[in-house]
Amino acid sequence: MSKKENWIAPSILSADFAQLGKDVKDVIAAGADVVHFDVMDNHYVSNLTIGPLVCDSLKNFMDREGIKAPIDVHLMVKPVDRIIPDFINAGADYVTFHPEASEHIDGSLGLIKGMGCKAGLVFNPATSLDYLEHVMDKIDMILIMSVNPGFGGQSFIPQALEKLKAARKLIDASGRDIRLEIDGGVKVENIREVAEAGCDTFVSGSGIFGNVGANDANRYDSVIKQMREELAKA
Repeated sequence: MSKKENWIAPSILSADFAQLGKDVKDVIAAGADVVHFDVMDNHYVSNLTIGPLVCDSLKNFMDREGIKAPIDVHLMVKPVDRIIPDFINAGADYVTFHPEASEHIDGSLGLIKGMGCKAGLVFNPATSLDYLEHVMDKIDMILIMSVNPGFGGQSFIPQALEKLKAARKLIDASGRDIRLEIDGGVKVENIREVAEAGCDTFVSGSGIFGNVGANDANRYDSVIKQMREELAKA
């Protein structure tokens, strides 16, 4: 299959949680495509963020406001199976998890798919793509981490470009409808080379939310416009 339409996915990890609904409304209005929802448990990673109640509240807000963007939940939790149904019931459209966090990867993917949600695996910088060999039929998303998971604002790890290229070859060879996502250190300055490596879904936290200061509805327009311009050159 040919590469899919480019999606820009702001990570709400870098948003202002005191006005999360407004930030999400504004960033989607500015042209973003997906709401990336980072979940950390202070166990699998050494940070603690947000749970299904926040996802449920945000989904209800988006429904009231007529915001149609999918919610992409990235679970950095272990064990992962217990929390998967809670996020799907809270409105997640995609649920991705790390293979190291599951005792039975095929079963965890099946749990997600069985509840009518799209499923994906997440690969840390030192995690092999070999996990994909036997589960490509259950995958809707492959997420490549270009930082080590746990905290926002980290610098992009260049080796992630090679892993993206390898994942793109696997997707193309499978002929399946699978998105290829990257998360970590993605900014206007490097989004073009990330796209050229085969990526089609670009998570950016501080690269979007951290580049603005003015408290107005148009504050994300410029950075997302610049990202689109760079993607058009890829």
